[in-house]
Amino acid sequence: MSEVPWVEKYRPKSLEEYVGNSEAVERLIRWVKNWNPRGKKATLLYGPPGVGKTTIALIVARLFNYDLVEMNASDWRTAEKISRVAGRAAEQGTLYGQSKRIILIDEVDGIAGEDVGGLTALLDVIRKSRNPVILVANDIWQPRFSILREVCELIEFKRLTSRDVIKHLKRICAVEGLEADDGALKLIAEKAEGDMRSAVNDLQTVSYGRKRITAEDVSWLAARNRILQIFDALKLVFYAKTVNGAKSAFEMVDMDPEMFFEWVYENVPAQFNALEDLAEAFENLALADLFLAKIKREQNWKLLSYALECMTAGVAMSRRYSKPKWAPFKFPSRIRFLSSFKARRELLNGLAAKIASKTHASRAKAVREYLPYLKAIAVLNPSLCEKIGKNLGLTEEEFSILGGLKETPPEIPGKAKYVRKR
Repeated sequence: MSEVPWVEKYRPKSLEEYVGNSEAVERLIRWVKNWNPRGKKATLLYGPPGVGKTTIALIVARLFNYDLVEMNASDWRTAEKISRVAGRAAEQGTLYGQSKRIILIDEVDGIAGEDVGGLTALLDVIRKSRNPVILVANDIWQPRFSILREVCELIEFKRLTSRDVIKHLKRICAVEGLEADDGALKLIAEKAEGDMRSAVNDLQTVSYGRKRITAEDVSWLAARNRILQIFDALKLVFYAKTVNGAKSAFEMVDMDPEMFFEWVYENVPAQFNALEDLAEAFENLALADLFLAKIKREQNWKLLSYALECMTAGVAMSRRYSKPKWAPFKFPSRIRFLSSFKARRELLNGLAAKIASKTHASRAKAVREYLPYLKAIAVLNPSLCEKIGKNLGLTEEEFSILGGLKETPPEIPGKAKYVRKR
């Protein structure tokens, strides 16, 4: 099999090869064809990753025989670099004075949030441009991009259908001489969830060393847990202008209420800078936590709507003095802590079981009476501890924790106690 990534090897080069988002493609072609410096000089292609936004920009430039100047905004985040690279290309014509040029700026949402100058420079590039400017982004609804949305022609690209994905996968299989069952391609497409890049990568992975793939060959591919899904829901909570808009956030995610609570709770401090707003948001979260506890204790699921309203609309409407600001969403630290502590506890249980088996004692006795001695030996005589470890059949992970055992587990992060006292 070729080592060249199939994503690049089979990137569509013409409209005939391109699949999906036909309406968006037509709008882009019409915009480029009718581009006028007195109108909107830039278009902003936005939508989820892997749907062909950058690819169609390359195809359209080739279609109209435009020279293409391409840059990645996440690699050129400062005002000076953006002005130097994109600004110069946008203001100048091509060789021999012809002005058939397209400026393509990818990953616009990668411009650093703290670098206000980078965004200002980008707006200046658009304002002064003598050539069409195509911007590409996944998420354009951050408050800091409000002016950019106003000066650009917005064209939305949606997730691809499974049919679109399968069509492209079949083309790849035909060229590669790979026989693939319809069931296998359907499974790959479904698990990619509209992301062509992921689907092609999966096809290349499962086909390695094979001439034929079946549904059984791809069954191990785990459905992707799209972190973007929870990010979109959090944006509804923190940037909502209406109660109903905020309340719809939970409907976007396939997640239990307690996990959704943890995500909202973790990210509240970064989204509210006024103490009054922060206090009210936490009051609403405290109420939500009480409802969730009562549901768990009494199985009274009628209270779920109240809990969800507090953690969505309650938090959203707490914003009175804090101006909306962009801040990266963080994974719940309490969940990360519990996951790492659970893994450590499982290692400790495995260690205790091996000691108990060799000494014909219970696990409790192994932890209580033998483990402290092993810990002391690990510190005072590592070579002897290594011999004992080999005799017990310890893994590297089990052996490594001997020198780091503590009598009590680490304390739960302080802020997790605030709401979690039930």
